[in-house]
Amino acid sequence: MKVKQHLSELLAAILPHVVFDGWSQTSFDCAVADLDMDPAFAAMLAPRGALDLAVAYHRKGDAAMCAAYQSSSTVSLKIREKITLAVRLRLEAIADKEAVRRATSLFALPQHAGEGAKLIWGTADHIWDVLLDSSRDVNWYSKRATLSAVYGATVLFWLGDESPGHVATWAFLDRRIENVMQIEIAKAKLRDNKPLTAALAGPLWLLGKIKAPQTRDDLPGRASKF
Repeated sequence: MKVKQHLSELLAAILPHVVFDGWSQTSFDCAVADLDMDPAFAAMLAPRGALDLAVAYHRKGDAAMCAAYQSSSTVSLKIREKITLAVRLRLEAIADKEAVRRATSLFALPQHAGEGAKLIWGTADHIWDVLLDSSRDVNWYSKRATLSAVYGATVLFWLGDESPGHVATWAFLDRRIENVMQIEIAKAKLRDNKPLTAALAGPLWLLGKIKAPQTRDDLPGRASKF
């Protein structure tokens, strides 16, 4: 518990410096100095320095989204409305847009791109989890891959959005969700087309052999969570 508390303090301390120096070693060292923390202890908390704190910042946003969604009244909402709400809550959980902008630049670097992709996937996984998604076949992957793309695009739009209350971002999100729903409708029609379904039976059978993880520990994004 104390380790988490110290890590939280270190994360809070670095944010004012991120605005000027990004998620960098300079910002990390300044945060350590501000807290009068032993540098060796700080290195134990975050072995990769500011990178680990940027990851922790993302995971903190995921946790805040989950808590906010679970506190919301969603019983009467349709699935697309639930997805929209969850994505919106995830963005609203981010208190510092500049910190996100700097993190986006950090995770765009080739050496950190894999980490960034894992975090976005983790966010999509968290959203489907709070929506109580029960899929375990290939749909487990397709749902998260599609939502990862929607979330990533919406974040980039949000970063440049200066409209009052971010209304332009919410309109953009609605359009992206509508695109996804149209794809789902097309997939449903495909399943209802029996001659075509029969023709695709072989390829679909092979695809169905790609099973989603059966245990939570095996799920992508579970090993590291933003």
